[in-house]
Amino acid sequence: MHFRPLGAVSTRASRLWLVALVAGTLLAACATSNDAPDSRWVGHGGTGGGTGATPPPGGDDTDPSGSPSGPPSKGPSTPPGFLNRIPTFPPAPPPEQVTLPPGPLAGWFPHIPTTQKVAFLTIDDGWIKLPEGAQLFRAAHIPVTLFLSLNAIRNDPGYFKQFQDAGAAIEAHTLTHPELRGTSYDFQKHEICGSADQLAQLYGRRPLLFRPPFGDHDDTTLRVVHDCGMKAAFFWKETVNTGIVRYQTGHSVQPGDIILMHFRPAFVDDFLAALKAIHDAGLTPALLEDYIPGAATSAGGPGNRQGRGTDRGPGTGTGSPG
Repeated sequence: MHFRPLGAVSTRASRLWLVALVAGTLLAACATSNDAPDSRWVGHGGTGGGTGATPPPGGDDTDPSGSPSGPPSKGPSTPPGFLNRIPTFPPAPPPEQVTLPPGPLAGWFPHIPTTQKVAFLTIDDGWIKLPEGAQLFRAAHIPVTLFLSLNAIRNDPGYFKQFQDAGAAIEAHTLTHPELRGTSYDFQKHEICGSADQLAQLYGRRPLLFRPPFGDHDDTTLRVVHDCGMKAAFFWKETVNTGIVRYQTGHSVQPGDIILMHFRPAFVDDFLAALKAIHDAGLTPALLEDYIPGAATSAGGPGNRQGRGTDRGPGTGTGSPG
């Protein structure tokens, strides 16, 4: 029987132990990368009340149903013929503006109280910047409000200038996307006024509307929004994620509903799903700013949106799958 020297056995065992340690570390890192939620997407599962710890299906903000899920998964690539899936809409009616509350607090709207056959598409944050997303928006000619967070757009603010040039209105969504409810006036003022100031520098128009991260707010939030020169803050009635529309109540978009989606990997599917839901409900997209006194943009800009979505010319579809 042949015996290896003790030193050789010890050296070989040490090497095997080192290899196993490195492999275990790599596996643990992979598991952490795949399973742990990205802090950018951690939201709350209530209805703006700040409960829960993981993001809901609608995105990093709160889903009205309160159903939690993990971080966003990578969506499918741009569908072939997606331009042919853009529905055709009649012109939006002349807007009937809401009445803002008197006093030191900004208005708070989970939907716009109107019987007009309109709905409002809003897109939050700005983390994922797909070239095909901007292409789709330019082709759709749909009025949209973007609530942008500065930490999400900072690496490429020019991407959203494409949306603004194509008719989107850009509004405020804080500097760093924090939980605001229960924090001090000074903290909220820094986040809310600071984001409005920086967006004004980037896009040439100071925001007049605000959406709090996760939909969570308190009276301090609404006081700060008012003191920062903005008119109103907004929640939502429907969310869209990975091409699926989720409803707070019922199974269709209602007149005056505000729909929430995000700049995420499934942007194309989400945008088309939102438009299809509005179309299936017999409604027309309208611009949120046009319904808020003092927030409508100048003529010829994003606020002058009537008739868009009906004049795309030959080669575009009427809502049938492409």
